[in-house]
Amino acid sequence: MRLEGLELRRVQLPLVAPFTTAFGSQSVRDVVIVRALTDLGEGWGECATMPWPLYSSESTDLVIPLMTAHLAPRLLAVESLEPSDVGRLLADVQGHRMAKAALESAVMDAWLRGTMTSFAEHLGVTRTRIPCGVSVGIPSTVTGLVDEVGGYLEAGYQRIKLKIRPGWDLEPVGAVRRAFGPDVPLQVDANASYHPSDIGFLARLDLFDLLMVEQPFAADRLMAHADLAAAVRTPVCLDESATSCAVVADAIRLRAVDVVNIKPGRVGGFAEAVWMHDLCRAHAVPVWCGGMVETGIGRAANTVLAALDGFTLVGDNSPSDRFFAEDVVTRPMAMVDGHLEVPQSPGMGFEVDRGALAAATVQQVQLDRSGR
Repeated sequence: MRLEGLELRRVQLPLVAPFTTAFGSQSVRDVVIVRALTDLGEGWGECATMPWPLYSSESTDLVIPLMTAHLAPRLLAVESLEPSDVGRLLADVQGHRMAKAALESAVMDAWLRGTMTSFAEHLGVTRTRIPCGVSVGIPSTVTGLVDEVGGYLEAGYQRIKLKIRPGWDLEPVGAVRRAFGPDVPLQVDANASYHPSDIGFLARLDLFDLLMVEQPFAADRLMAHADLAAAVRTPVCLDESATSCAVVADAIRLRAVDVVNIKPGRVGGFAEAVWMHDLCRAHAVPVWCGGMVETGIGRAANTVLAALDGFTLVGDNSPSDRFFAEDVVTRPMAMVDGHLEVPQSPGMGFEVDRGALAAATVQQVQLDRSGR
């Protein structure tokens, strides 16, 4: 396949409600959408960055300049390209995994569409649907949290994840557990907001029979996670730490992880995500697919990934209307009986709504093989 050009669009979509975590609050999803133009046709990818460099060192305002100056020229310089080549061609650029993942996705989507192959077929997925889990942000009151969780359970969500941070932890988690009983699958996500000195405090989460506590400490504190795992009964899950298969292999060896949250953007693309799935499966470490408030472009591809056999835990695979009143795809994913259908159409599983995309675009850059 020959890559003829790339179109980079910065898109801003209002959220149906603000989404608050330990990093801050978002009311608009600010994201870069990539369109790959090839001799086989076009393909689309989504960059999962946040508006600020707090989840990782990447942020949305850096994506287009980085792609223009450093990433796109490496892909446009070669005469022939397959999806498996993208990671190798971009490997000498350090970091920026979400930007690399967006380019890999766009190339993959174009290649799959051009060969009339679905992403599900490409990965060998056999499941036709996956269960939906919801990630619940930090509201202003505990009462508001309990009401929100009740609405999600009534809607059919199969698992509840509560965002926590210092000062918003034991009381809200306890309130949700008391309100809905011990049988509701419940986990918490700290987004690296605690310190290793908090291990004794975090051990109190054992009271609530949680599925897991996700990323309590900073990404580079693997030993702190190992110490926590040895001190508590609640399984310890890595998110921000799990940037590559090499890091996850070290974490498994150190006994710093019981569960891994796999996000294609965070690990640099779907190829690395599948390898991480395979690694964890070989070591009997459960995995699930996390979310980054994706549009329907990233959401469809994540749904296919989450249908691989090793994804045995319910992930953050929610329908589009969880976050967006209007998406940028023609058929936003909808939840039926607490599940999402695994897309089977050629490509990564979506069709772009060009009118909606154009209306949400605030910046557009066109790149071709001449370097312009």
